[in-house]
Amino acid sequence: MSFLRTALNDSLIIHPPGFYIIGFQTFPFISVYIIFLAFVYVVTVLFNSFLICMIAFNPCLHTPKFLAVINLAVIDVILNTSVIPGMIKTFLLKDNFVPFNLCLVQMCVYYAALPLESYALAILAYDRLIVICFPLRHNSFNTLRIMSCMVSLSWLYVLSLDIFATSIMTRLSFCDSVRVFSYFCDYAPVFRLACNDFTMQWTVASTASIVNLMVPFTFILLSYFSILVAVFRMKSVSSGIKALTTCIEHLILVAVFYIPIFSIFLIGLYGGTVDPDQRVLSLSLASCLPPCINPIIYSLKTKEIKTRALALVRKNKIGT
Repeated sequence: MSFLRTALNDSLIIHPPGFYIIGFQTFPFISVYIIFLAFVYVVTVLFNSFLICMIAFNPCLHTPKFLAVINLAVIDVILNTSVIPGMIKTFLLKDNFVPFNLCLVQMCVYYAALPLESYALAILAYDRLIVICFPLRHNSFNTLRIMSCMVSLSWLYVLSLDIFATSIMTRLSFCDSVRVFSYFCDYAPVFRLACNDFTMQWTVASTASIVNLMVPFTFILLSYFSILVAVFRMKSVSSGIKALTTCIEHLILVAVFYIPIFSIFLIGLYGGTVDPDQRVLSLSLASCLPPCINPIIYSLKTKEIKTRALALVRKNKIGT
């Protein structure tokens, strides 16, 4: 095998031409699973695109809440695009080689989209918090400008951290194995292949994982605690129930995203006793299913979107 050698701080850094993705070694029905993920990807792109267009072309939906929904939809498409086409190439078409630079790009995009999904859910929790806990000051605390700033800052922070984390991977030297046991060019499985010290990469990965999962999740928990307190203080029971029903779709998204991520991702990062194939399968499902489910839940559970969708269907029927 030929290697690209570069000098860094007078030390020899060896970069291989690429890596071989070798996940699902003992999984018996991998082709069926990948076909299922291909279907998930089509649904993800179609439904999220529909959701984005539905909101973009209806001025009455140009509100802070639906700006946050569009943000989530865009992230969903990016997240699944970063992994599922590559999985189809690797496991269905049996072409598991990924060039070194493309591996870094895939790693960068995936680990930008995943924390952005986490922060997007926190931003949606902020919207529910302001609407329910501060109804009289909603127009002051939750404007399009404020929501735009929150979305922009989350992207700026995540992309800055992600570019740094990916750039320090180029400091690693790969002089032995280039076989990555995962379903894509995963950050931790790749840096563990290095033959020089990867303490910095491990520290960045573990710290970023904790911060980007726990900070948004903690904010979501505190938001819903405040919402419950506000609901219990309402004089009308029906008003409290109505307020809580507006949170159902968001709570489903939070559960679908965080439960599998917490149970698999962090355990795997710290070397827990998880079967390698089980980890790869669970993490791929945890990453790929929420972007598919999110737009369906918002389309079915959000009254404004259902109303606009039904109006569009009726209009098309009249036109034909």
